[in-house]
Parts: sequence; structure tokens; C-alpha cells
Amino acid sequence: MSINRVNLTGNLTRNPELLKTAGGTSVLEIGIAVNDRRHNAQTGEWEDYPNFIDVKVFGLRAEGLAKILAKGMKIALEGKIRWSQWEHEGQKRSKIDVIADEIELMSRRGTDAVADEAPIDNPLAPEDIPF
Repeated sequence: MSINRVNLTGNLTRNPELLKTAGGTSVLEIGIAVNDRRHNAQTGEWEDYPNFIDVKVFGLRAEGLAKILAKGMKIALEGKIRWSQWEHEGQKRSKIDVIADEIELMSRRGTDAVADEAPIDNPLAPEDIPF
């Protein structure tokens, strides 16, 4: 048995690109930067080293996220790794992508604010709450 699960938190490095497969399925391509924190033995300081990861989202979720994601937003995702290969101009190419199953927005568009701080539209008046 093998397990192929990935959990990442990072910032979008570019605006999302919504594409369609030959069969008509929506595919959203995004890139995220995920920092790897390492100790620098020479300086004694901790330093961040960015990892740039390509992510794909499929189907209706891709269409919805394309409308709200933007470069710079912080997201958390859960998904799996997928390896693909193809040939370009006679040369074999390969790539590893993360296929996202779940994406959580951690900031609003164009801000670093945490999503939990966003105002909630509550149509109930305090006297309507049943407790």
C-alpha cells in the first residue's frame, strides 16, 4: 500500500489560468510558493527558501476558484502528486504537479488578512437566534 497525500500552505505566485481539456473538463492552473525554513550554519540565522509548486484543480471547483483566486493570496490545499510525461520537439519531458482536492482561502483578494476576520453576513437578528 502507498499513500499519496499532500498538504501545503503558501501564496499564489501568479493569477490562475482556466483551461479546458479536449473533453471539455475545466482545469485551473495555479502556482504557489511554499517556504522551507532552514538553519544557516554560517550565520546562525534561520532562513526561508521558497519552493515553487504547480497545482491543478479540475471540474466545477476549478471554474468557481478561477473567479476568486488572485496572485498573492494565501491558500491551504490538500491533494495528491501526479507525474506526467510528454514529448516536445522530439525531446521527452516530465513534470510533477499537485492535483488539489480541497483548497481553503486564508486571505482575501489583494490582502494578507486572515479569512476568519472577514465579516459574516448574518440575516438573523439577535432575537431570532433560538437559544
